[in-house]
Amino acid sequence: MRGAKITALGCYVPPKVLNNFELESMVDTTNEWILERTGIRERHIAEPEVATSDLAVEAARVALSERGMDPSELDAILVCTVTPDMLFPATACLVQNRLGAREVWGFDLIAACCSFLYGLDLAADLVRSGSHQRVLVIGADTMSRIIDYSDRATCILFGDGAGAMLVEATDDPNEGIIDYIHEIDGSGGDSLKMPAGGSRIPASHKTVDDKLHFVHQEGQQVFKFAVRRMHEVASNLLERTGKSTSEIKLLVPHQANMRIINATAERLGLSPEQVVINIQHYGNTTGATIPLATRDAIRDGRLQKGDLVLFAAVGAGFTTGASLWRWSY
Repeated sequence: MRGAKITALGCYVPPKVLNNFELESMVDTTNEWILERTGIRERHIAEPEVATSDLAVEAARVALSERGMDPSELDAILVCTVTPDMLFPATACLVQNRLGAREVWGFDLIAACCSFLYGLDLAADLVRSGSHQRVLVIGADTMSRIIDYSDRATCILFGDGAGAMLVEATDDPNEGIIDYIHEIDGSGGDSLKMPAGGSRIPASHKTVDDKLHFVHQEGQQVFKFAVRRMHEVASNLLERTGKSTSEIKLLVPHQANMRIINATAERLGLSPEQVVINIQHYGNTTGATIPLATRDAIRDGRLQKGDLVLFAAVGAGFTTGASLWRWSY
């Protein structure tokens, strides 16, 4: 089987910024309280007329421009999101049309905060199988649309953004994807969810009045699961691939909470220099956190060609994943 590598990366966040001091005037919280519990200082918020597909298109254009590739050269577009423009058509269809990517197929992938990681590894498998040459994976979310800004437990956490990675074939065994492990545990589904809007609880005046179209989270249950499982799945992947933590140049974790990231890194035995944290600037952008964190690591000179990078995430569902790559550019 041939390999698959990441050949381009593009990100986009809306220009409007909501900082902690502004949240102090909206809900019963303080800058110090938010920083201590999450590490977040600010987050980007999309304007009312901007949808998830708009963010996705901007990130995709950056990635394609970086590669010097026309959208028509793509074989597939995967849009990883929990905030699609609408239930159907798929946001991938809207993105494809806006990009002008002819003779391409695609779909949306919903796995909460693991969405992008699942999409990235699925793209790698499509390429490694020989059926695809170039797959564009986009993680994009406008979380501000499903957040109750009177609920201090959730409104402090989330922001909007998008990131895209281009996955292409390679014959070089020393670059690209090495292995991944993904798992789900549906027993935790009630701990983090948006209750209404699906076939179980269709939209109605009552569901709107009861705020059931917003994110509902049991914070302690989510925190405990995330700390335990992100460490376990990353550790299991390193053991399966025969890699040690000393060989890892960077851990790029899903940016949900500073304490979760630090606890995971400590349990893995990683130094601060081996961990990417940028949650302070963006909050939890769900599908966009990993590409945004990767982009910032590259900008800071912390990730270079040949480096061993470990991606890891935990999300609603519960979903869990870890993926090991040899960075290729």
